[in-house]
Amino acid sequence: MAKDVTQKVSNHIGGKDLITVGIYTVIYIVIIGIFGALSFIPIFIPLTAVFCPLIGGIPFMLYVTKAKKFGMTTIMGTLIGVLMFVMGMGYWVAITGLVFGLIADLVLKSGKYQSAKRTILACGFFSMWEFGNLMPFFVGREAYLAQLQEGYGAEYVSTVSSYMPMWILPILLIATFIFGLLGGLIGKAICKKHFKRAGIA
Repeated sequence: MAKDVTQKVSNHIGGKDLITVGIYTVIYIVIIGIFGALSFIPIFIPLTAVFCPLIGGIPFMLYVTKAKKFGMTTIMGTLIGVLMFVMGMGYWVAITGLVFGLIADLVLKSGKYQSAKRTILACGFFSMWEFGNLMPFFVGREAYLAQLQEGYGAEYVSTVSSYMPMWILPILLIATFIFGLLGGLIGKAICKKHFKRAGIA
């Protein structure tokens, strides 16, 4: 009975867990921010669906060796979304951060935080939060492009529109997932020692 109570308490997210979430959220944002900054160049906007999930897989896979409680990855996704919103990326990213953070959490839990395959799959889903940054190009497109034109000019908007046509939406959505998986594979290879210590196989 005492053992069950202890196990139940240990599954609760505590202060130390929140510190872990905070630290890795900052690391994650700093790393992808380096590549995300390239999105000011029109041709790199659609490529954020490739580069950000790919490079983001490294800090995420290191993070999951520390995140062993349900809810921690949801909190991380939510924090990323909120921070991106505050930085002016729109409200969609706050939604995708929460949704895909929760899905990744459920996938990790289904593997009891010990399955390498489920961890990589979780990385794929988690990486899809990035699509929230691209949503304004497809939902409320005209208003968003008009806003961009005010700040960057008509020529810039014309170039951006040519790289972000409506038909590219499903391609970018799938890309964030696929390259999130690849990022997970790369992250697992780089963090191999941490995976062994965490008992993930």
